[in-house]
Amino acid sequence: MSRKLPPLSTLPCFEAAARHLSFSRAAEELHLTPGAISRAVKHLEDHLDVRLFERAARAVRLTEVGEPYARAVRETLDQLAAATAAVTTRRSGATLNVSTSDGFAGRWLVPRLYRFHRAHGGIDVRVSTTGKLATFLGDGIDVAIRYGGGAYPGLTSEWLADEEVFPVCSPRLLKGAHALRKPADLRHHTLIRDNYPIGWAEWFSSVGVKGVNPRGGLTFDSYTFAVQAAVQGEGVALGRTMLVADDLAAGRLMRPFEQALKATSSFYLVYPPQTIRQRKVKAFRDWIFAEMDTRLAR
Repeated sequence: MSRKLPPLSTLPCFEAAARHLSFSRAAEELHLTPGAISRAVKHLEDHLDVRLFERAARAVRLTEVGEPYARAVRETLDQLAAATAAVTTRRSGATLNVSTSDGFAGRWLVPRLYRFHRAHGGIDVRVSTTGKLATFLGDGIDVAIRYGGGAYPGLTSEWLADEEVFPVCSPRLLKGAHALRKPADLRHHTLIRDNYPIGWAEWFSSVGVKGVNPRGGLTFDSYTFAVQAAVQGEGVALGRTMLVADDLAAGRLMRPFEQALKATSSFYLVYPPQTIRQRKVKAFRDWIFAEMDTRLAR
């Protein structure tokens, strides 16, 4: 059967531009240039002989024709992605693809993965820390550890752990002329900042400390690097219960004072409901719950 199809290579560009209403953001997502996105959309418009976008100086919006066409293209691409994922899963079923944050991977997951391999040697693991939220549609991800509120429509979301936030530092900062003994002493030390939602401003407010600039010091996109800087004595970081537990236990980090701020977000194990029937997903789910010892916590 002959099908009248548009230029297929243009459709991902059009769908991303329609979803973001931005050629630049579509280009970032697809690792292309804005010019390449613009040319692909123009090629599609020329083929269809319709305008899909209204273009302004700094913005684009879908036309009356473009809006329903974008929905149809998105649904088609989602279906194709799901079918591709199913084929890929059958072909490489022994590889478990896990999506999580850089901080969780570096500070909790990776140091424990050897135990998973020891128990499940036939399952390979690939850990993705790109920072993009897994969609489970065409991205190859089987299971994700997310930090948030736990409400993820259409997905199974299982609570793993709550979290508190508190200052941590190298033991050497507990000595000397400006030894850390109370929160106000932080004004004499470098603050280490990271990309987690709760920062120094929130922590200072929770303990009633004023007069300390919460935006100064060292800033890292990677929580792993932030903790490493604290271990090396370069300043004081905000520790998170799960992510600094090993460093506290080993004495690499210390809590200079007891005040802590309870986070509003928690860690959750997230996956499409049907994937729990896969041996690799079930094995990882059971293993991570055993590691955290949360099976009876809720």
